[in-house]
Amino acid sequence: MIEDWKQLIAAMNIGVGDLRKGAPDIMRSFAEMGRAAHAGAALDGKTKELVALAIGVSTRCAPCIAYHAEGAAKKGASRAEVLETMAIAIYMGAGPSAMYAAQALEAFDQLNVAE
Repeated sequence: MIEDWKQLIAAMNIGVGDLRKGAPDIMRSFAEMGRAAHAGAALDGKTKELVALAIGVSTRCAPCIAYHAEGAAKKGASRAEVLETMAIAIYMGAGPSAMYAAQALEAFDQLNVAE
C-alpha cells in the first residue's frame, strides 16, 4: 500500500477544519469558488472530478488526489474511466505523473465503495 487514503482524508479534514477556524474569510471564499466551479452544466460532475483528479496528479498533491478520487467514486466513475484519465495525466506530466497516477488509482480503489 502506498498510502492509507481514508486516513489521509480524515487527517486533512482536521487540518482544513483548523484552517477554516483560523482563516474563515479566505476559506469561505475558497469554498464558494469550489461551488461555482462545480455549478456549470457543460460538464457533468463525474467529468469535473476526473479532471480535478488529473490535476491533482500533475501537481503532485496527495490530498487533492484523495479528495478527488473519492469525489470521482461518489459521482459514479469507473476504474476504466480513472485509468484513461490517468493515461492523459501521465502523457501530460511524464514520469513523475506516472508515480502519482499509481497513487491516484490506489486511492480510487480504496475509496470506491461501489465496487
